[in-house]
Amino acid sequence: MNLQTVMEFVDAINRADVDDIFDLMTDDHIFVDSLGHEIKGNRQMKQAWSLYFKMFPDYKIEVEDILENDSIIVLLGYASATYQNNIDEINSNYWKIPASWKAITDGNKIRFWQVFADNSVAIEIINKNK
Repeated sequence: MNLQTVMEFVDAINRADVDDIFDLMTDDHIFVDSLGHEIKGNRQMKQAWSLYFKMFPDYKIEVEDILENDSIIVLLGYASATYQNNIDEINSNYWKIPASWKAITDGNKIRFWQVFADNSVAIEIINKNK
């Protein structure tokens, strides 16, 4: 059940389905980004995911390995996206990086989601396009 919930969450992210993402988060959901910044609450995260998908509409999580310990699931793999999906500069705006995610489930919802990745490539692309 816990792993299934996490994989449904990943699937919703890969489809950029903010409503499904929202439905899979607990009300007191906590998100921690790769720089350690924390966002609390599913409503705040719904807005954050909407903004993120505007910047990276084709954001994808590729899972290669899974570690599971009851309600704690760790995913290992890659994150990729194209900044603003600029077709004219798709090669220079596309990035793919090794990443991992820690999820803590609560029933059939995600209570905690943390990403571990070096996002310097994505940040460099954003700064280049300002």
